[in-house]
Amino acid sequence: MTDERTSYRICPLCEATCGLVITTRGERVVSVRGDTEDEFSRGFACPKGIALGELHHDPDRLTTPLIRRNGELVPATFEEAFAEIAARLPKLIEEHGRNAVAVYLGNPVAHDHAALLYAPMLIKALGTDHRYSASTVDQMPKHLAVGLMFGTVMSVPIPDVDRTDHLLVLGANPLVSNGSLFTAPDMPGRLRALRKRGGRLVVVDPRRTRTAKAADEHVTIRPGTDALLLAAMAHTLFAEGLVTLGRLAPHVSGLDDVREIVAAYPPETVAQACGVPAADIRRLARELAAAPSAAVYGRIGTCTTAHGTLASWLVDVLNVLTGNLDRPGGALFTKPAARTDNTAGEPGRGRGVRVGGPRRTRVRGLPSVLGEFPAATLAEEIDTPGPGGERIRALVTVAGNPALSTPNGARLEAALGQLDFMVCIDAYLNETTRHADVVLPAPSPLTRSQYDLPFAQFSTRNVAHWSPPVFPPSDGRPSDGELILRLAAIMLGTTAEALDDLVVQRTAAAAAADPSSPLHGRDPAELVAELGERRGADRMLDLMLRAGPYDLTLDDLAAAPHGVDLGPLQPRIPEVLRTPSGTIELAPQPIVDDAPRLADLLTSTAGLTLVGRRDLRSNNSWMHNLPAMVKGADRCTLHISPSDAVAAGIVDGGRATVTSRVGAVEVTVLVTDDVRPGVVSLPHGWGHAETGMSVARAHAGVNSNLLTDELEIDPLSGNAVLNGIPVTVTPAGATEPTRPTRSVVAAGSGKPLS
Repeated sequence: MTDERTSYRICPLCEATCGLVITTRGERVVSVRGDTEDEFSRGFACPKGIALGELHHDPDRLTTPLIRRNGELVPATFEEAFAEIAARLPKLIEEHGRNAVAVYLGNPVAHDHAALLYAPMLIKALGTDHRYSASTVDQMPKHLAVGLMFGTVMSVPIPDVDRTDHLLVLGANPLVSNGSLFTAPDMPGRLRALRKRGGRLVVVDPRRTRTAKAADEHVTIRPGTDALLLAAMAHTLFAEGLVTLGRLAPHVSGLDDVREIVAAYPPETVAQACGVPAADIRRLARELAAAPSAAVYGRIGTCTTAHGTLASWLVDVLNVLTGNLDRPGGALFTKPAARTDNTAGEPGRGRGVRVGGPRRTRVRGLPSVLGEFPAATLAEEIDTPGPGGERIRALVTVAGNPALSTPNGARLEAALGQLDFMVCIDAYLNETTRHADVVLPAPSPLTRSQYDLPFAQFSTRNVAHWSPPVFPPSDGRPSDGELILRLAAIMLGTTAEALDDLVVQRTAAAAAADPSSPLHGRDPAELVAELGERRGADRMLDLMLRAGPYDLTLDDLAAAPHGVDLGPLQPRIPEVLRTPSGTIELAPQPIVDDAPRLADLLTSTAGLTLVGRRDLRSNNSWMHNLPAMVKGADRCTLHISPSDAVAAGIVDGGRATVTSRVGAVEVTVLVTDDVRPGVVSLPHGWGHAETGMSVARAHAGVNSNLLTDELEIDPLSGNAVLNGIPVTVTPAGATEPTRPTRSVVAAGSGKPLS
């Protein structure tokens, strides 16, 4: 038909960044399929990407702002919505101080370069210490560990999966997640190719995940003990003379400190606590050291534990000790096209990452880490009165649903009802936004351009890929970047356009002042003028590309709809380092100080413990309103081993009550030997109720975060503990069981809180 068009688009729904071909007819999406010409994904696409048309046309998506009137959210114009914010938010801050407001950034922000680039301006305009994000329920331990070791928080070593001979995966399920902090589309194909060329895949996980089923070996570890296992493997490498730094030797400091830390954890000492025989631990270490090339990769299962930072650190300690860091086939650093921290500044040296600043939460006295407070503390900072400063009275969320995705969701939902004012930017009326006073509707991903700033830094191959909008923005609807800038402009008494100019001018000035930048010495005003008539995030992106290492412009990417291949990852040490010492700081002092806590794992006596899981057709809490994503059998079920089911008196297909210290849920049971005895599993992101999402309500499931404990965090990173939660399981309707308890130590006190 004459109005049929074909558009090429990066999928904005997960970290794999697959290329898509989108066929449209008028204002309708007709079909979505994988782009066989895409330079990176080569036609691969998962069910989420194929459902992008459903997301765009979802009738439950918000299209107009909502304002609370007489207790109800009612439609309003954008001008009315911003007027309401201008009338209430500055006045609240004037009366109660800037720390009476908090900001929460959700997972979808990472998929939107406009939101990423402008959110810092909003936070600065609000002037609050209370900054929260999904990072502290997901990945903060990894960012902190690599920041301390290599100097920047985005310098995550990426497995060279296409060339490695041995891949050791802990707490990750890339065949379902499509990779996490590891951008590698078509993981099924890449892992098949690994094994076809004679490589070995080993998966360490308490569940027999889809990735574990495809592996050469599955090691069933006890939840939360990954750091012990990794320490014992490092001990074996030292004890058996298998440490081989290779070309890294002159660039590593702290080797003896690591040797001393792991000396206390031989395999025989940790075997019972880990549930992994000592002989197997030694063999895993020997095989890793003997492989021609190897990479160790750990993700959410290792991060969301009480020892998440130690586990994340030890992953890369093993990569270093076996000589596999920064070598082809090992774990290397991406060199992204857009200017970033590990390509800017003096090569090989920098300020590094500091922890332990003066900012502390009011209630528990927990420190800010990498500029954020733990999301697990948000509820108590709202609902706890008393001395120590002003409680949070207002909240601004951007693409986040913390009521469903952070620990003890019941407490946070109740706390949200105590706020004086709440503003949300979101596509849906969900479990969080339904408490708001003003909801600003986020536009469809198909009406904005796409460039994956963070995932280009986690890519297993250097690529650059920009997509223009498939549809023009709706008349009168601000873009997502404009929404954020208008909020900031209200606080600063200026305009969104002026702030946009300010951000790009500052970026140009920084690039011109950086001796390592190709724009060094240029006049910043001249640099901005060369960007032409573009405005907003794409103008910023164009400048960042020009300041990057590849002599690229946004026009170059616009002329390459299938992406630009910049080649395989290459060794970057020492130039990639930004540590004060100019070395890989293998034993950063905060890690050394935290290491004694490893011994706590040796005496753990937990009974049944809860772990999470994810599904290929799910992405946290924000894709359950699409029929294609929720069709088929119920996936929100409790997985339990046959022996544990018998002991609990529950049967396959029956109903069970799962109880933790903070709450209880009733759920359908699936008895399976895919989980080790002593472990039960629930997926995250479910529990939809009383929202504007009709499909999600019809497939509500249960919220696993009614069971996770807001008092449990990794003290070094502030990350929530979402795995290894002590629970009891009983038949539904039975006498309510005693809630499991666990001591939680207040930061710096040495005394238990409960």
